[in-house]
Amino acid sequence: MICVRATGSQPPLFFVPTGLGDCSYILNLVEEMDADCPIYGLPWPSFSEVCSPALEAIASQVIPAIREIRSRGPYRFAGYSSGGILAYAIAEQLLSLNETVSFMAFIDVTLPAKPAGMTPTQMVCEVVLETLEPLEDEHFKLLKRFARHSSIAQLLEKAHQIGAILPDHNDALMYERIEQFQRALQLYRAPSLPIEVHQFYATDSSVSCRARIDKSSIAPEMSSPMRGWDRVLSAAAIDTTPIPGNHATMMNTPENRKVLARSLSRALNSSPT
Repeated sequence: MICVRATGSQPPLFFVPTGLGDCSYILNLVEEMDADCPIYGLPWPSFSEVCSPALEAIASQVIPAIREIRSRGPYRFAGYSSGGILAYAIAEQLLSLNETVSFMAFIDVTLPAKPAGMTPTQMVCEVVLETLEPLEDEHFKLLKRFARHSSIAQLLEKAHQIGAILPDHNDALMYERIEQFQRALQLYRAPSLPIEVHQFYATDSSVSCRARIDKSSIAPEMSSPMRGWDRVLSAAAIDTTPIPGNHATMMNTPENRKVLARSLSRALNSSPT
């Protein structure tokens, strides 16, 4: 658990890691926020020992860490990218324990209507390729062709062979965990929950295509402000707020992040406590 802000008069806000297990986005975002509440970054669950865990099981592993900070609800959550789906699964688990979830913020979180056309392994290979985008065209195209039919370990080894990366056992383990998480996401069927959500969506739905193994894998729901959540929730339960930038630049461009932080703060300060 990362304690970003320890004090405040309102119930705490729990940020959930992204689908890459990344909490780094939280720190810069919170610096721009104006909310009178403690703020925490939840740990990414230790599910690597479990064979293909379900998202519900992953969510359940986080509950004890939440209870240590706040033993009873109401609970408030925020999640960026596919980490928002984990936040929703955590809410599902808490509601099953007769707890209250009074606030849920989705930061550009898409709920695909159908399973992605790619395997979890191919998805993670794309993540690896995104980190290698600065490579010259010849090497990048070589790795992209290789990624279509390779395992994550094979792609990392190939990248090492051509001098694109240094060997790192920890990187391999991290990507294996990301692959497990992507598999859990593909199998998860989000239920309809009695909660309201705030969807802070990027106004620019374009994405970088250089690392895309399969361009058809981009979910059409990304063009809708509700990002597909109106399939499981009523439109009245989804409050949509446009944020300048695309999925990445809404968070990593300072002026866009400031708009996001202020919008998130307004929603948080007006939520029931």
